[in-house]
Amino acid sequence: MLEILTPLGTKLVPYLPEISTAVVACGLVVFGSDINRTLRRVLAGHHFIVRTFAFILINAFGFGLFIVKVSPMLSDWLKQIDRSWLVLGLLLWFTLVGIWAQRNRQV
Repeated sequence: MLEILTPLGTKLVPYLPEISTAVVACGLVVFGSDINRTLRRVLAGHHFIVRTFAFILINAFGFGLFIVKVSPMLSDWLKQIDRSWLVLGLLLWFTLVGIWAQRNRQV
């Protein structure tokens, strides 16, 4: 069964940098609301300007830096996985993100 997926996995390899970016971005979508909720709780008593600056710092620069730094590492790691397992892993990840989005009314 897994042998059927090997050619597809091989065709995905040139696109792993883009796929890795999508995986990391989807992960941030899944956990971003929790991160922002925690940030809101921590900064609850602070001035509006401090809260706004922290929000911009975390969401724009923090998440952006995270995507830029983690995506190449993930791409390198994904290149080491057997091609058939690569396809299964990516399908599982994006399916789980889709299920999460449905349950949390994100879609």
